Parts: sequence; C-alpha cells; structure tokens
Amino acid sequence: MTRKSFIKKSLLATGGLSLFYSWQVEPFWLEFVKQDLPIKNLPAKLHNKILMQISDLHVGNRFDYNFLIDSFQKAKTYKPDIVVYTGDFVCWENNPEQFEQLKIVMKEAVRGTLGTVAILGNHDYGAEWKEGHVADEVSKILTDSKIQVLRDEKADISELNIYGFEELWGINFNPEKLTKTINPDEANLVLCHNPDVCDLDVWNGYQGWILSGHTHGGQCKPPFLPPLILPVKNRKYTSGIIDLEDGRMLYINRALGHSYQVRFNCRPEITLFTLKSI
Repeated sequence: MTRKSFIKKSLLATGGLSLFYSWQVEPFWLEFVKQDLPIKNLPAKLHNKILMQISDLHVGNRFDYNFLIDSFQKAKTYKPDIVVYTGDFVCWENNPEQFEQLKIVMKEAVRGTLGTVAILGNHDYGAEWKEGHVADEVSKILTDSKIQVLRDEKADISELNIYGFEELWGINFNPEKLTKTINPDEANLVLCHNPDVCDLDVWNGYQGWILSGHTHGGQCKPPFLPPLILPVKNRKYTSGIIDLEDGRMLYINRALGHSYQVRFNCRPEITLFTLKSI
C-alpha cells in the first residue's frame, strides 16, 4: 500500500467513524448536567431542593422516541422536587400520529414531588407555528399527564413563583401583562422556550433566572468554535449559563431530543438544578 493510498483510506475510515458516532452514538448519550440555581427570597424549605429541567423532546418519527422514555426512567432516579419542561414536545410533521406518540411518552413523564409545570415551544404550534389547535391538543395531553401548562401564567410551587411565557414564534405571545405581576420581593423564576425573548422589551424590570431551550446547543459544534447553525437571532444564545448583565441570568438547555438525529460535541441534556437561598 502506498503512502498516498494509506492516508486516503485512513481519512475515509475516520470520516466514516465520525458519521457513525454523530448519528448513532452521541444523539443517545444523555448527560445529566448539575448546576446551582441561587434565587432571591427563596423560602428556607426549598434550599437544596432539586429542580429538574427537561426541554425539547421532539416526539415524532425522526428518531426512536423510546430513547425519551428510557431517559425519563433514568431521570426519575434523581427524585426531583420540581420538574419544568421548556417546550417543543413534538417535532411537528403534520401527522396526527404524533399526538398518540406523545401520549405514550408522557405516560412515563418525570414529575416533581412538589410540582411539575411546562411551557410550549414553536413546534407545539404546528405548521409555520400558527396552528392554535395543535397547541391546545399538546396542552391537553400534558394536562392529562398531570403536568400544569403555563401559557402566560404563574404557578406557585411551595412559594416559588414560576412564570411560564407563551411561545415567541406562536400566535399568543404577549408576556407583558404577566411580567407586570412579578413581585421582586418574592422568589421568582421565568420559563421561556426561545432565548431571543431576552432581548425584547417585555420584562418590566424583572431580575432573576430565566430557563430556556430551543437552540439544542446547535446540535453539532466544531471543537473550540461556536455552533454553525442556531435558530436564534442573537448567536450568543447557545447553551449553558449566560449573564445578561442587567440582573437577569439565562440558562439554555441543550435539549433531550433532536429535530434531526445528529449530534456532535453537543450531547443531549437533562439539567439538575440545586436551589440555593441568597
């Protein structure tokens, strides 16, 4: 074998292994990310309690949704006190079968011992994110699964106020009325699917944490470089903790599911926050 032939075959083998890894290995290599979540005015009874964030399930036919059920079973072993789901329960394909698939998955849903809430994402609004009946059906399935859906609404879980925004790209986005009700002297947390909302003038002086999803961390991230594709206007919104430098802190979950079965250097994530009094 000549040196040129050896190099060529080695490159082909490396490329083949990389493709296999990004298609069959990393999309199903779940990471439980542990992170402290300090919240002002947090009641002492919630100090060191576990809040679990699960985002972007994308139930559908683009990958084997049994991975989600298996991930839920692993997540339950952590016995979370509060669970929040931050949108995109389906990967909309104009196929009513997805509702039945979502019912199967959510029968195994992770629930918190103190409470479980959810918000919707863009895919939960159907074609072009404009189908209200799809959002209503997804909400019904979640409600039937004993998950409280917040659509510009607040949930009080053991004196932690969790505010859930409607979806930015949907037809009902109007969070200003909700943010006007936030009392800064109480313990507060905001859920919004799309982190681009952070740049809009809808916050009414809110200071505190925001939990988002939507980006999937880009799904494929070259080493030492930012993701090549992100579904946001502000490309600094990739994943993890981002200090918005105005009293707000953002956390972007990399997603449990995926819109397409490919990941590289960006494993699927479930986040385990330890609540901290400050």
